[in-house]
This record gives sequence, C-alpha cells and structure tokens, in this order.
Amino acid sequence: MSSAKRTALKWLVGVILVLWAGVAFYGYRQTDGATSSHSNGLTTVTVGYQKGDPFDIAKERGQLVKKMKAKGYKVVFKQFQDGNALMQAMKSGSIDYARTGDTPPVTAQAVGTKLAYVAVGSTKAKGSALLVKKNSGISSLKELKGKKVAYTKGTSSQYLLLRLLEKAGMSVNDIDWVNMDQSSASVAFAKGKIDAWVTWDPYTAQAELTQNAKALSTGVGMSNNRDYILAMKSYASAHKQVSKYLVSYLEDDMQWANTHHTQLINMLSQSLKLSKSVVRKMVERRSYSIHGMNTQVIKEQQDMADDFYKNGITTKKIKVSSAVTYFK
Repeated sequence: MSSAKRTALKWLVGVILVLWAGVAFYGYRQTDGATSSHSNGLTTVTVGYQKGDPFDIAKERGQLVKKMKAKGYKVVFKQFQDGNALMQAMKSGSIDYARTGDTPPVTAQAVGTKLAYVAVGSTKAKGSALLVKKNSGISSLKELKGKKVAYTKGTSSQYLLLRLLEKAGMSVNDIDWVNMDQSSASVAFAKGKIDAWVTWDPYTAQAELTQNAKALSTGVGMSNNRDYILAMKSYASAHKQVSKYLVSYLEDDMQWANTHHTQLINMLSQSLKLSKSVVRKMVERRSYSIHGMNTQVIKEQQDMADDFYKNGITTKKIKVSSAVTYFK
C-alpha cells in the first residue's frame, strides 16, 4: 500500500470514529430525557400514558405543561395501549415516566427491571370487571369453568382474573386463559369468540353500554387497580426535583377532575372519541388523586407479588418496598 493510500485510510478511520462517538453521545443524551437540552432552553421530560388516565387528563387540560415549562421543562406525552407496553418503553429509555395499573410494576420487578414507584392514585376497582354477555346464561364465576376468558398478560386484568378464580374456589387451570390486547379482546367479545373478558375503564363502560355486556364481578374487594407513576430507579434517583414537580402538578389536575365532572366528561369524550354517556359512566364511578406511596399500597402490591409467585405467574420472590421512592 502506498504512503498516500495509508494516509487516506487513516483519515477515513478517524472520521468514522469521530462520527461514532458523536452518535453514541447523542444516543445517551436522548435516553435520559430530563438531561436533553433544546434550543429553547427547556429540558425534555417524556411521560407515557393510557387513554383516560391521569396523564391524559393533564395533557388535555394543559396546566401541567404550563407549570412544568415555568420550571424549565418541556413535557412530551406518548400514548400506549396497556401497562405492559409502557414498561417496555420505560425500560428502553424512550419514556422517563410511566402511568400504569397495579400489575405491570410487579411483573416487571420480578424479571429484574430496576424500577421505582414515584406516586400512587386512588382505586379504579368499580371500573375494572370481568364481563360476560347479558344473554350468555353465565351468572356465576364457577360457570366459567372450561370457558375462554380474555385478559392481557402483565396488566391489571391478569391479577383481577386470578383473584376472582381464587374467590370462586377455582384453580388457574379451570378456564382457558386467552391473552390478547384490549382492542382485540373488545372485537373478540363483540363477535362472541370469547366467553368472558377481564378489562378496565373506559373499555368496561363502553362494553356495558354498547356491547350488551354485564359485570359478572368488579374489582371491588378483589383488586384496587390503582394508578401508579413509575420511573426507572436510576432516573428517579437522579431527578427527584422533576418528580416532585410532576406529582404536585398532577395532583392539582386530579383535584380539578373531582370537582369539574362536566368539563372533564366533555374533554375526555373528545380526546377518547367516545360518547359522553360512556365517559360519564367511567368518571362517575371513581375519584381521582395522586400522592406519595404509603404502607397500605405497598402491602397491596406485595400481596399481589406473593400471589403471583405462589401461582407460578412469576418465578422470583420480590420485595416491593425496595422499589419505592418517596417524595416529601
């Protein structure tokens, strides 16, 4: 190889290394959303949500975005269909915070995800239910034996179904567990391809009002299915002030939601593209709140974790309290 060619090759390798380093640095900065600076001087905080949840309410109302901007943060919202998808996105670094139900953090922690509980909300038990068709002839949980029951693995529907089977004195093998996402389950339920469906609002309310569904049992006394605000433990530890702002402003939105049902129903009806009657049913059977974790909710989550381990749904015993982050 000539001297000129060797010089050209060294120059090319040097350029590639510089470009690679730049890409690696950019990728790292983008993974940590709250450390990514923008030309407008704001720091991005990316939150994942599901339709109709507290973050969705905050997004539509607009006050949280304004308040966070005043503190130097740009809030970006990303919508997901269920908590399992949210956990995957949070783990990959594409979102900084996730709003899920009770089950996703337990199953995620059991497979080694180093997550942190940032805050908790009120129960959604009345809107969580096992649904059957009114004309199905099924009037008790025991009559589900041998039937196809739809749920979504890694979500609150999985735990509620487990608890309902225990209540009826049935084993996990007494029914045919049909794992599918909630949109697919809705279609399958409407077409009669499944015998029962375990779900949550607004799916529950919509099925009750438009799909001839009745709740064979709700989550009351079975599973509180609370809202949980989560982050990866490394992110939560490094961004405590961000979390304090976010939880405080989200709680302001929840207080507004409790006292402004008419505006809330109108707002969510447009956002969710659902009738006001469906949204009203969802809104009026729950209350809204976001606050720090406490011993009661930690016990609820620990009971779930123990139940999952006992039934072989998870293969690792976990200590929920080790993942709890308090923001005073």
